[in-house]
Amino acid sequence: MKVLFIGGTGIISEAASKQAVKQGIDLYLLNRGQNTEFIPEGAKLVKADIRDKASVNKALKGHTFDAVVDWIAFVPEHVKTDVELFRDKTRHYIFISSASVYQKPLSHYIVTESTPLANPYWQYSRDKIACEEFLMNEYRNTGFPATIVRPSFTYGLKMIPAALNSWNNPWSIVDRMHKGKKIIVHGDGSSLWTMTHNTDFARGLIGLLYNNQSIGHAFHITSDEVLNWNQIYMAIGNAAGVKPEIIHIPSEFIARFSPDATGSLLGDKAVSMVFDNTKIKRFVPGFNATVSFSEGIKETIKWFESHPQKCTVDEEWGYVMDTIISRYEKAIE
Repeated sequence: MKVLFIGGTGIISEAASKQAVKQGIDLYLLNRGQNTEFIPEGAKLVKADIRDKASVNKALKGHTFDAVVDWIAFVPEHVKTDVELFRDKTRHYIFISSASVYQKPLSHYIVTESTPLANPYWQYSRDKIACEEFLMNEYRNTGFPATIVRPSFTYGLKMIPAALNSWNNPWSIVDRMHKGKKIIVHGDGSSLWTMTHNTDFARGLIGLLYNNQSIGHAFHITSDEVLNWNQIYMAIGNAAGVKPEIIHIPSEFIARFSPDATGSLLGDKAVSMVFDNTKIKRFVPGFNATVSFSEGIKETIKWFESHPQKCTVDEEWGYVMDTIISRYEKAIE
C-alpha cells in the first residue's frame, strides 16, 4: 500500500508514521522538512509546502496513492485545495478533524459520532466543522472518497497534556510543579476526560487505511480510560516525582484573564466527555487502546528529562497563571 501523509511529524502523526512503516506501508511524507527528527526510517520525504499548490503538483507529478491523510488542514480553503490536488491521485482521503467539534455544552456526556457538531466558543472547532461539511458534500455530490477522523486530547513524547499549559513550552507545568508553585485545575477537578496516547490512536488510524468501507463515515479514535482532571494532574506530578499543589478555579474565571482558554477550555476541556469507541472497533477489528495515562505520561516525562534542551519554560504563561491565581484568591477573601 502506498500512502501519503501531509505533515506526518507532529505530536499525533509521528506515531502514525512509525506505525505505517512498521506495517510495511510505502509511506511518503509531504512537508517542508523542518522536523526531520521524527521522520521514521523507511519513509520518503517529499519537500513541498501544501499551501503552495503549484509546488505540490510538481513534487507529486506521476504519483498516485492508495490513501492520503491530511494532518494539517484547518480551514475550508485547505481541504478545497486537497480535493483539487488529490481527486485523481487517491482512492481514499482521510481528514484529521477534532473531537472539539462536538456540541458545547453537551446534551449527554457520552459522545458518539452522531453527537451534534456545534461549538460556539472556539473558532478552531467551527473551522474544522466547516471542513467536514465541505468534504461530506464532495463525497455525496462528486464521489470524493473522504473519511473524517476526530482525535481528542492525544499526546506523545513531545506533549505534556494538561488543560492549562504552554503549547510551545510544555515542560513549563512540570517546572512549576518542581518549584512548588500552585497548579490551576479548572472547576473542582471532578469533570471527566479521556487522554489518548498517540501510539493507540495510530493503530486505529492505520486500520482505517485498509478499510475503504470507512469512506463517507466519521470516526473518533480515543482511549476507553476515563479520568477526572484531579487524577490527570496528579498523574503528571507522580511521573515527575512531585506532588502538585492544586488550586481549583472556575473555568469562566480563568477565561476572563486568559483569552486562549475561551476556546480550549470553555469550548473543550471544561465539560465532561466520555467517548464511545464502538464504531472504530467495528471498522477496525481488534483495535483497543492499551496505554494507560499513568504509563504514557511517565514515558513523556522521561523523554523530556533525557532531552534537557526541550525543558524550556514559558515565563509569560507562568505570569498569566500567577495573575489568575492572585486575582482569584483576592476575590474569595
